[in-house]
Amino acid sequence: MDHEHARAPATWGTAAQATLHCLTGCAIGEVLGMVIGTALGLSNIATVVLAVALAFVFGYALTMRGVLRAGLDFRSALKVALAADTISIAVMEILDNAVMLTVPGAMDAGLTSRLFWAALAGALLVAFVLTTPVNKWLISKGKGHAVVHQYHQGH
Repeated sequence: MDHEHARAPATWGTAAQATLHCLTGCAIGEVLGMVIGTALGLSNIATVVLAVALAFVFGYALTMRGVLRAGLDFRSALKVALAADTISIAVMEILDNAVMLTVPGAMDAGLTSRLFWAALAGALLVAFVLTTPVNKWLISKGKGHAVVHQYHQGH
């Protein structure tokens, strides 16, 4: 396949859309991991590891859902998800967890604390803003979300 013809334009809108897609899966996993880790009283590091693992699982799952629907087999869909999302999720996870770990008391605040939820929301916002340029660059190189773009044509 000629990737030049399948390439999504590297506009800020396309990059923001790709980042929002990535953020959705990351946020589901991140919030779930933070909630589970905090509720179980896990250490900050164990909670972050759980949140990151779940962010990757949910991020890949959302991408796979779309490409499986487009007709790819499971193995091919997994390869597309890995190629499309790995860098974006990794950058997003580094950023949002760095924010959570640097906001004083956020990780120890507990699930009923406004500080916990405000820090988590702020962390995801920072991750979105700073990952969007990364996704724009990846798309311009035919990488990242550009890999999955061809499977969204007509869907």
